[in-house]
Amino acid sequence: GFHLSGTVTEPATATEPEMTYKVAISFDRCKITSVTCGCGNKDIFYCAHVVALSLYRIRKPDQVKLRLPISETLFQMNRDQLQKFVQYLITAHHTEVLPTAQKLADEILSSNSEINQVHGAPDPTAGASIDDENCWHLDEEQVREQVKMFLSQGGYYGSGKQLNSMFAKVREMLRMRDSNGARMLTLITEQFMADPRLSLWRQQGTGITEKCRQLWDELGALWVCVVLNPHCKLEEKSCWLRQLRKWGEMDVCPLEDGNYGNELPNITNALTQSSGHSQDSLARPRRTVFTRAIEGCDLHWQDSHLQRIISSDFYMSPSYQREGESLLFNSQGQPLWLEHVPTACARVDALRSHGYPREALRLTVAIINTLRLQQQRQLEIYKHQKKELLQRGATTITNLEGWVGHPLNPIGCLFLTLTEACRLEEENCLEISDAGDSKPPVYQHVPVATGSQDSGESYLSLALEVALMGMGQQRVMPEGLYAQDKVCRNEEQIIARLQDLELDPVLVQTLRKQCILLLEGGPFSGLGEVIHRESVPMHTFAKYLFSALLPHDADLAYKLALRAMRLPVLETTAPSGDVTHPHHLVSVVPSRYPRWFTLGHLESQQCELASTMLTAAKGDMLRLRTVLEAIQKNIHSSSLIFKLAQDAFKIATPADSNSDTTLLNVALELGLQVMRMTLSTLNWRRREMVRWLVTCATEVGVRALVSILQSWYSLFTPTEATSIVAATVMSHNTILRLSLDYPQREELASCARTLALQCAMKDPQNCALSALTLCEKDHIAFETAYQIVIDAASTGMTYTQLFTIARYMEHRGYPLRAFKLASLAMTHLNLAYNQDTHPAINDVLWACALSHSLGKNELAAIIPLVVKSVHCATVLSDILRRCTMTAPGLAGIPGRRNSGKLMSTDKAPLRQLLDATISAYINTTHSRLTHISPRHYGEFIEFLSKARETFLLAQDGHIQFAQFIDNLKQIYKGKKKLMLLVRERFG
Repeated sequence: GFHLSGTVTEPATATEPEMTYKVAISFDRCKITSVTCGCGNKDIFYCAHVVALSLYRIRKPDQVKLRLPISETLFQMNRDQLQKFVQYLITAHHTEVLPTAQKLADEILSSNSEINQVHGAPDPTAGASIDDENCWHLDEEQVREQVKMFLSQGGYYGSGKQLNSMFAKVREMLRMRDSNGARMLTLITEQFMADPRLSLWRQQGTGITEKCRQLWDELGALWVCVVLNPHCKLEEKSCWLRQLRKWGEMDVCPLEDGNYGNELPNITNALTQSSGHSQDSLARPRRTVFTRAIEGCDLHWQDSHLQRIISSDFYMSPSYQREGESLLFNSQGQPLWLEHVPTACARVDALRSHGYPREALRLTVAIINTLRLQQQRQLEIYKHQKKELLQRGATTITNLEGWVGHPLNPIGCLFLTLTEACRLEEENCLEISDAGDSKPPVYQHVPVATGSQDSGESYLSLALEVALMGMGQQRVMPEGLYAQDKVCRNEEQIIARLQDLELDPVLVQTLRKQCILLLEGGPFSGLGEVIHRESVPMHTFAKYLFSALLPHDADLAYKLALRAMRLPVLETTAPSGDVTHPHHLVSVVPSRYPRWFTLGHLESQQCELASTMLTAAKGDMLRLRTVLEAIQKNIHSSSLIFKLAQDAFKIATPADSNSDTTLLNVALELGLQVMRMTLSTLNWRRREMVRWLVTCATEVGVRALVSILQSWYSLFTPTEATSIVAATVMSHNTILRLSLDYPQREELASCARTLALQCAMKDPQNCALSALTLCEKDHIAFETAYQIVIDAASTGMTYTQLFTIARYMEHRGYPLRAFKLASLAMTHLNLAYNQDTHPAINDVLWACALSHSLGKNELAAIIPLVVKSVHCATVLSDILRRCTMTAPGLAGIPGRRNSGKLMSTDKAPLRQLLDATISAYINTTHSRLTHISPRHYGEFIEFLSKARETFLLAQDGHIQFAQFIDNLKQIYKGKKKLMLLVRERFG
């Protein structure tokens, strides 16, 4: 039959009652062409009830009553039966059917109605005619709605996952050769093109978001697949071409390299665009995400050689034709397919996607045989040029189009096609590019079907070989952030797949052979001896190869990884032989690099590779030396070398066993290199680096500590050397950690003291105090340090530094030295009349107290210095008050007599201080009155009261003060209100 109807009951659950749904399904030539269900399901997939009814019909065909089409049954009825049939039908459904029945009756009775112009009547239970289109039922409106909704969520709430599963659905439809595949893809694309964010991104000139970009890429790749369907009709293809062109011409259509316009806004040369740069971008045609599919419409499958390759495993050239060059076969007679590699791989993807797995495999084998032949030829070419290229040390030979990171993912496509043939499982399910947490696939060797005698090759070893060939291809870094990011992503995806392979002896042999070819491959291999300056680095790939090879061939593993350590784009200049493409040379930029947006990531990968080698070489001095040299030669970033040093240190000092001295020494050497690199440049992690180095040297032992103390000037600033390095080395913890004997302790201390004195000479301002502290236990060194301070005091030191050292001297029991330093500090100081909260006031008060406690002579020496440096009345009166409260000389310096009498303000030295204080009050008063506001009047009167207290210390103080007040009234008589207040308080 062509129409199936039934009722489906959904059993009751804890929350829902039992439900019954009416389901109707139309089908035609083994395809469901339409469905309706009472559940009102809105989804692109059939509801469970439709599936249940279909399965019931498939599994229990004899339980389903088969009836003739309704038109046949009606044909057998007479006039009365027909009348009865219609009336009963209307009665059973009178509410729904009656209006329609009435309308139809009117039309049939009207002689010129449309219904009477047509012979016969429709029958929904009869099948379609043989010429009718027949395709699976697809709810188009639902597809539109869902895509629109997922896009509006912008990649959040798992919408990216949902869209990817819709793409997977399209691939599944293509594989089942369901003509709805292309229709569904068209509906999806229409919604993608209508995404309102596209015009927004374009106006702002920002790139599309990362998640969205990947979806667009998949969309473009799917269209390539659709147009390359080997069995599509010409009219279908021309219809797709029209659509693709229409979308591609819309200005919001995303570009293949992920950017709008020519490049990302060029930060470095936005001001002066070089003429070469802009012309270059105009000359290159605009390539959108659909360009490759549009180009794919020109490809056909009619080539007889291609047809023979895909239709037979045994297509070989006759043995007598195998001499000489041939474009169609290799020397073993196996067919070659010499098309542009990504295009050829797109054909493979199309065959695989449209349900032709055997054909896809055959074409894959022909492509690999072609790549092998190319590899051989390139090796021969290189042998002729080797001498010249090695002398130049650079090459202009490179592939402008890399296979890894290519929009058509050629290597990934070949790898998948081959591994799918080797998977151990029931159904060869196509991989969905969704990160499902499935367990890794299990593969077995399946021999390659071939016309020649057993080649001993398996599809699995071919998969490994082609992945290695593709990843090892020497290619130039593409332009633009997105394309560069894609190179890294694609590489990581391929490596993740390679890591699923269990390396048995067959695969190890393939791995070794290919690695040797890559090392010898010259400029055609990214691991060859000479590469282009802007070649895509091989660090991530080499890290995989190193780990995979290490258990089987350590020498080859190291040779490869060491070769891959280079990053020529960071070497100082482009060699003269290098002909770079114009678009990589950014105009008027101080930087010498092309625009590598992923450079940070690439450098960290280089560091990862080095770290992997260091870990593996633990305990092997020779290997560690070579790895260390490679690091020192190739890694240019101090923070990455520091990270490596820390990694090496961690691996060398496991918590549960003894340290490994070989690796510890490497960690120390890397640490020393970091110190030298960052000594004269600013680095925010510098303190952390210095502290770490001391920890590392301590772990290595006393000789390492002596060495860094002796060569401090090439590693540390004087401040670091004294305050961090020497201080840590001399700390109690270090002594305990190293459990040193007395001679060793003495040697370290002596080195630390020598360092301290050298640093104090070089930078007395910042190192004098640390130097004195470090030299405390050695009389001669301490005296030397003190002398350095005295010599530097007059020129190179500030009063704050001198006061700090002076206080330290007093604390250490050298009051006279403290006095000398305090006196020197005073000569550097200048306190203005209004600086009554200056931070140095405490130091001045302390210096005067110290001098007073030493005796009359010291006080007499410091007072002239105070008078000269301090012009602030309140500070001077404070000093004066303190000096008159107790007798001088209470410190009791041995050999000095102390009279124990209080000092008079009438005699020297206090007389000089009193005069200075009074004149400071007079000057300050005038200064304050020049611009005083009424809100400060009260405060000013209090200030005059304080002044009076000081005036009264002089013998004729009250007369002096009265004259001073009269003077004020005379000069400032304009300030009536203020003078009134002065009169009230002072008469």
